[in-house]
Amino acid sequence: MRWLKENKYHNKKVTVDGLTFDSIKEANRWQELRLMERAGKITGLSRQLRIEIVPKTKLHRARHYVADFVYFDKEQGKTIYEDVKGYKKGLAYQMFSLKRDILYWRHGIEVTEV
Repeated sequence: MRWLKENKYHNKKVTVDGLTFDSIKEANRWQELRLMERAGKITGLSRQLRIEIVPKTKLHRARHYVADFVYFDKEQGKTIYEDVKGYKKGLAYQMFSLKRDILYWRHGIEVTEV
């Protein structure tokens, strides 16, 4: 018998516009952002942008932060980095918080939680 592996965050992967998202909440946000892009409120919408926060050394591998969505908000006049969060507790959220803080310290990039 083969057991189905349950997702550790209990979220359900979903496909929208031929793209697979880690959660329904993330897929819904993608659809909202696509509408905003079509309306001309934002430009340059991309997803899963990987940013190095700690470089590779002889002893350690590089560490990265992966932004769920990145786009330029015309109204605010700046690039927005978004991370969709459903559960804001536990070790996974602590790791996200640490990476977010390092990203700001190293690159001056603020991450918006949705």
